[in-house]
Amino acid sequence: MKEKNEAGFHYLYDHYSGALYGVIFRIVQSKEYTEEVIQDVFVKIWNSILQYDSTKGRFYTWMINIARNTAIDYLKSKGFQNELKNQPLPDFVYNSAELSTTNKSSDFIGFKDVLGGLETDKLELIDLAYYQGYTQNEISEKLKIPLGTVKTKMRNALIKLKDLLKDYQ
Repeated sequence: MKEKNEAGFHYLYDHYSGALYGVIFRIVQSKEYTEEVIQDVFVKIWNSILQYDSTKGRFYTWMINIARNTAIDYLKSKGFQNELKNQPLPDFVYNSAELSTTNKSSDFIGFKDVLGGLETDKLELIDLAYYQGYTQNEISEKLKIPLGTVKTKMRNALIKLKDLLKDYQ
């Protein structure tokens, strides 16, 4: 990838597109938008591959962060917000059967099972921050708890999640 070898890109796409698709779909909750975002994600990975530093974390984690951030940026973009305003209601009404977190087909990496090991309060924080794109300040306002408490609870949730993920490596 760092040598801009096309075969490396194809390998990366073939082996990781499914997992990244699942992460993005969980955030944007639309197949159409997920397909748009995943293209942007792979372009960003390709263009910023030289910024990856293996001493700071695993390559897979780096790609997941790019996918997550790109999906959240997409949801917050003015173009997406305007598009939602201009759609007829039935096109974006939440389909609980299709988008349910119990739907195994949208959970390509089995992360739902890992998250199931978290306590409810920790799971809520992870969901708000990583799947719904809330900032810590927004979480504080939404849950009506002090920002310092949110930061402490988020840190504890991430430590617990890290501990749970050790079994999956």
